[in-house]
Amino acid sequence: MFRHNGPAAGRGSEAARRARALDWLRQVSAMPAEDVLRQLGTPEGGLDPRQVELSRVTYGSNEVARARRKPAIVRLAQSFVDPFNGILALIAVVSLFTDVIWAQPGKRDPWTVVIILAMVVLSSLLRFVQEGRSGDAAQALAKTIQTTCNVERADEGRVEIGVDQVVVGDILHLGAGDMVPADARVTSCRDLFVGMSSLTGESVPLERTAQAAPVAGTDSRAAGELPNVLLMGSTVVSGQATAVVVATGANTMFGAISGQLGQSRHKTSYDEGIRSVSTLLLRLMVVMAPLVFAINGITKGDWLEAALFSLSVAVGLTPEMLPMIVTTCLAKGAVDLSHDEVIVKRLDAIQSLGAMDVLCTDKTGTLTEDRVMLERHLDVMGNVDPNVLRYGFMNSFYQTGVRNLMDSAIIRRSSDLCGTDVGFDVDAVASEWTLVDEIPFDFERRRASVVVGDRSGHTLMVTKGALEEVLQACTRVRYDGHVAPLTSERSAEVVARAAGLADRGLRVLGVAIAQDPAGVHDLSSADEKNMTFVGYLAFLDPPKQSAAAAVAALREHGVQTKVLTGDSLRVACSVCKVIGIDVTGTLEGSQVELMDDAQLEASVERTTVFAKLTPDQKVRVVRALRARGHVVGFMGDGVNDAGAMRASDCGVSVDTAADVSKEAADIILLKKDLGVLERGVVTGRRTYANMNKYVKMTASSNFGNIFSVLVASAFLPFLPATAVQLLLLNFIYDVACTAIPWDRVDEEDLTRPRTWAPGEISSFMRWIGPTSSVFDVLTFALLFLVVCPAAVGGSWSSLAGDPARQALFAATFQSCWFVESMATQVLFVHLVRTRKVPFFQSMADPRVCALDVAAVALAIAIPNSPLAEALGMAALPVAYYGWLALVVAGYAALVLVVRHLYVSRFGRLL
Repeated sequence: MFRHNGPAAGRGSEAARRARALDWLRQVSAMPAEDVLRQLGTPEGGLDPRQVELSRVTYGSNEVARARRKPAIVRLAQSFVDPFNGILALIAVVSLFTDVIWAQPGKRDPWTVVIILAMVVLSSLLRFVQEGRSGDAAQALAKTIQTTCNVERADEGRVEIGVDQVVVGDILHLGAGDMVPADARVTSCRDLFVGMSSLTGESVPLERTAQAAPVAGTDSRAAGELPNVLLMGSTVVSGQATAVVVATGANTMFGAISGQLGQSRHKTSYDEGIRSVSTLLLRLMVVMAPLVFAINGITKGDWLEAALFSLSVAVGLTPEMLPMIVTTCLAKGAVDLSHDEVIVKRLDAIQSLGAMDVLCTDKTGTLTEDRVMLERHLDVMGNVDPNVLRYGFMNSFYQTGVRNLMDSAIIRRSSDLCGTDVGFDVDAVASEWTLVDEIPFDFERRRASVVVGDRSGHTLMVTKGALEEVLQACTRVRYDGHVAPLTSERSAEVVARAAGLADRGLRVLGVAIAQDPAGVHDLSSADEKNMTFVGYLAFLDPPKQSAAAAVAALREHGVQTKVLTGDSLRVACSVCKVIGIDVTGTLEGSQVELMDDAQLEASVERTTVFAKLTPDQKVRVVRALRARGHVVGFMGDGVNDAGAMRASDCGVSVDTAADVSKEAADIILLKKDLGVLERGVVTGRRTYANMNKYVKMTASSNFGNIFSVLVASAFLPFLPATAVQLLLLNFIYDVACTAIPWDRVDEEDLTRPRTWAPGEISSFMRWIGPTSSVFDVLTFALLFLVVCPAAVGGSWSSLAGDPARQALFAATFQSCWFVESMATQVLFVHLVRTRKVPFFQSMADPRVCALDVAAVALAIAIPNSPLAEALGMAALPVAYYGWLALVVAGYAALVLVVRHLYVSRFGRLL
């Protein structure tokens, strides 16, 4: 027993296993059913328990690879792995040595370490909790009732078992609605149609037969093209079948696709962007911190103090709250999407969704409804003809076999149009005619015929089926209201009109009739002759109602839509035309197969529709688009989409999709409304805008402060701020920025895709950062020459012999700059968060305003509080408040001017 050369469990690479599985399916397709059973060693009555166990040991269990969720402890650890967390951790370690371990006993200050570690822990825990909740929700979708199937087992007969108990050699009994539990070879069937849209992308049910299907020469058929093979994951739409299992679990074609889920995920646009931004900040730290250390060491002579201050500069250059702000922005985006019934499995995917400029989508079940509708009933002239619909109804209604989807569509359409000008009286037909005889559908004739009779004894044969086969039975045609001979010219005209319908994405069946046919009650296919061709029935998998509006909305937001489908090119192009996708170029899978990666990359830009693609070819197309610099999203719901979803920057699926598809997805839509996807793009862009807003504003503001400190260090006899004061300044400002995830974003900032661009951040810092330094330097001069001498009662040089008054001078200076720096930083948020006039044309969210006011109030309160002495500060002089108002007003005016120049130069602000 089990002597065949099919794939054994766990042997070879994924690619080799797929090739071996396909080769085995081709072999069993070419063999007669009896030979397949004999080679598998399957008795007529099914396998006995010993054979079942031997098969399971030899070929493995019927389970496919799934992406297992990592343990909570691992996910918690991974939530701490972030480039910005790495920067902060490095600073914390250095601070631990300089401020605690190496510091003198009376000068040890652990607060820098504590504050930084608190930021890291809080942001990481927030990410862990949010992604954990999303993962729990996604897992809940996967919990379904145990799927079972009917198999024939020795001494037991037909039994119902779980699909995971199926083994190679089992005999399956399948009926309408059953899911195929493993790859199997049909041994007998009647009127068998299977749905394979989730596997191959074919929207129309495919016929299956039990006959052997050998091919001459090399067999290059895909698995879905084998006419007597059922693939795991397909469903029986109509008919009945007996089949023998030839492959299970990971060795099925379904399992080969599922195996891709175990591969490591590539770096997405979000990962690459975050890494590039963190690299930029590290470069700035490496340049600025040593420079500050050298200048202060030389000018002040206290190298230890200079080291501590340069460390605070490094901290000051880093947006310490960035991990928390980024995570909060992403979590806020996830919450917003949840209101649209969207589950976000991976928070980073929200930013990738907003950055997406190309959406690749499967057609069947994504752009279309994945159901068959009778779209048109036409005579041979192409005009709507109720008689054609009536004849089609009679054929579908009176046949005794299991109706397929097209029969159901004909009956449903007939009922819907009953009593209208383009319909007929369904009840009258059903009561007037009775079934006399029939010739069921078979795969050789590819047509079905029924003979019906009325009360007068008159009989009518109605034949419906594939156009060419129906025409073969006809000698006449109803043409322009008259019955005429079916000449070769008229036959060619009939075929050409049907081809025109097919070009519009319709599947066409022919309808013919014969009055009082011979052979009634002993009818055979030989009696299907001398018939009159009367017209066409054209079927369509209709586009989703939301598809056209969603595609248009995505286009307005700068997102191209490309269709990657396993269905035919004609059907795909037709759907694109209906929903408004401008097809600029097409490629079929056979063409993609002949291209190397460079040729494919050159072709994807000008191609809109990719048809007849295998799952691996979909992956290649997605990778080619990403190699061209695009941020690519992939939306699909079938098994054949899982690999492409993993290869994209953001995989999108729906809750009714195949389990493998949901596992590969980053975002799951709980309702099949493509409009939700467009709103998701806007949410992603709003999320990115607020993250980018924080990075640019904070980095440039901090850069301005450090630049100011650098200038002051060279000319002032004391530091403009102590290390603790600088850290406190940054901490208060960063806490105020925690409301930024809720900030409003101007509509014009949401109209096009955006992704992390270190070059933009660098240019923003260089242009906008020094603006604050201009007023900082003016403030330094004002404080050193006017405010502090008035408050202390003398200039710095006149206090040379009075250390106490010099200390008060320095403390007053540092307090005043602390408040001015906080006021300008907070105002800076409102001045550059929008290109519009701040506070008038564009107002920040009330939460942002409230925290900003609180930050300034706290900054003013600290020097006047009992904490001032511990922080090395002094009370603010009353006269300083007037000067502060003038400085802040001048600062605002200068920032607006520089902002205008920056926008004129670069065409954007944030």
